[in-house]
Amino acid sequence: MVNGWRPIPSTLNHQQSTNDMASTLKLEIVTPEAKIYSEDVEMVTLPGVEGEMGIYPMHVPLMTQIVAGELAVRKDGREYFLAIGEGFVEITADKVAIMTDMAVRAEQIDEAKAEEARKRAESRLQEKLTDEETAMVSAALMHSLAQLKVKRRQQR
Repeated sequence: MVNGWRPIPSTLNHQQSTNDMASTLKLEIVTPEAKIYSEDVEMVTLPGVEGEMGIYPMHVPLMTQIVAGELAVRKDGREYFLAIGEGFVEITADKVAIMTDMAVRAEQIDEAKAEEARKRAESRLQEKLTDEETAMVSAALMHSLAQLKVKRRQQR
């Protein structure tokens, strides 16, 4: 008891747990092959259709499309990067759930293979292709460009 005031334990515990929850959010990244990432993080920056979006804990609920590009994750005060493909993201106050066709951590990217894939895709786009083939080759090009961007950032 301080100056006639006595703390109410349930209120203090609730405030403490609310503060702990507000400092991180759960990031989950799923591809058709596997769950690629599932960890508590401090912030996520992702490539949205209309530009980059920074997501902090307690974000307003949102569901939107993402494009191939660089995903940045802040965890324990450090930045980590992944290359992701097109997909969707569902954002709540305490979770970011990404469903995408590709997700690769920076350290797993083979720069030579990504560069070769980029060259192949650019070469194929010069050919006469059906609409479906053009879409598939364009997606492959975006995947390789995203991987190269992430890998080259890691090397700086």
